Amino acid sequence: MDEDTRYEAVRSRDGRFDGEFFFAVSTTGIYCRPSCPAVTPRRRNVRFFATAAAAQGSGFRACRRCRPDAVPGSAEWNVRADVVGRAMRLIGDGVVDREGVAGLAGRLGYSARQVQRQLTAELGAGPVALARAQRSHTARILLQTTELPVTQIAFAAGFASVRQFNDTIRTVYASTPSELRAAAPGSRRTATPAAGVPLRLAYRGPYQSSAVFDVLAAEAVPGVEEVSGVSGKRVYRRTLRLPYGTGIVAVDERPRGWLDARLHLTDLRDLTTAVGRLRRLLDLDADPYAVDERLGADPRLAPLVAARPGLRSPGAADPEELAVRALVGAAEAERLVRRYGKALDAPCGSLTHLFPEAAALAQADGPVGTLAAALADGVLRLDPGADREDAQAALLALPGIDARTVAVIRTRALGDPDVAPPGPDLPDSWRPWRSYALQHLRTAGELESR
Repeated sequence: MDEDTRYEAVRSRDGRFDGEFFFAVSTTGIYCRPSCPAVTPRRRNVRFFATAAAAQGSGFRACRRCRPDAVPGSAEWNVRADVVGRAMRLIGDGVVDREGVAGLAGRLGYSARQVQRQLTAELGAGPVALARAQRSHTARILLQTTELPVTQIAFAAGFASVRQFNDTIRTVYASTPSELRAAAPGSRRTATPAAGVPLRLAYRGPYQSSAVFDVLAAEAVPGVEEVSGVSGKRVYRRTLRLPYGTGIVAVDERPRGWLDARLHLTDLRDLTTAVGRLRRLLDLDADPYAVDERLGADPRLAPLVAARPGLRSPGAADPEELAVRALVGAAEAERLVRRYGKALDAPCGSLTHLFPEAAALAQADGPVGTLAAALADGVLRLDPGADREDAQAALLALPGIDARTVAVIRTRALGDPDVAPPGPDLPDSWRPWRSYALQHLRTAGELESR
């Protein structure tokens, strides 16, 4: 999009582009999402940015009316396999907060200077600024949804000091932490941390939550996951292994322009990572407009797209777990949980275990042990910044893993939107959304579920 086209999107308050770009108004010092309901500024006063971090770095503060920091992430980072796309997925997973820029660069196979240069050139912000914008959003969530002390929130959000936290909040939101907390409705704040962190998981366009929950229900592994309730009002719950601790998440099926969720974490520093993994599982950062436009032009898919606009391609909350489950199937996965899974210190209903980590499964016999050993040793990487081609080659080199299983892992664990498994004839006209095309065919019963 050129700047004139972006301005037209702003003038029409087009929500399709929320998160794809941001605009700032030089006369007010505020940046917004394209769908902001405020009076459209004059073109000469508008600047455009690829990321919220770039707008913040240029001295603009977030609009209090449209909350541009809360929009879905750009779908571009799910599609792209280059270093910028991989870096953005890793930053979203909290790698910069945990490992610094050096850790990010090491995972990407580049120097820190190269990563800084590429991100700044394309996005207008480097990894530190991008992570800082993410931390400020996490802090706002905690300030406005919990009664945690401000000091605890500062470190939970990933800030190195309370002073850094206060300065960032003032810069980004033009408010002190106390003022930001006071601006939230009291009903949204929980009385105690034990009640969990309530979240509104935003998405763009239509969202076929029933189809996603059907997949989650069909694949649920007892002890780790459960889906309860009747169709249309179901709740999905699962356990999470996270960098600093563990978590339990519950997501409501009913779409409201967002999905309601609640996270119970043993360490609040895991909030950013947990939200990112949940978003990938539910495919909340997809661009359904682009997908539906391409697939809806195909005579075979057109009626399926019309029947289910915004159909998503579910991902994975834990890529390594998904790889093992794709290999062994649901029944064997349940057995592995009972034998190798770590029991929760405090079981919650039917949720009793974490899925076994790769190091524990490396003791297992056969292909699952070989796969787990490759994951544990780092020979195979499936994290958000993994190179998809390298991962596929490493998977195919392992005994007992066929091309169909690799295709499932690439689609679900690596979030590739354009996977063509062996078997069905998938025309090039469906690219780059062949994973979504297959999901349409499976949901309609025209293709066997994997």
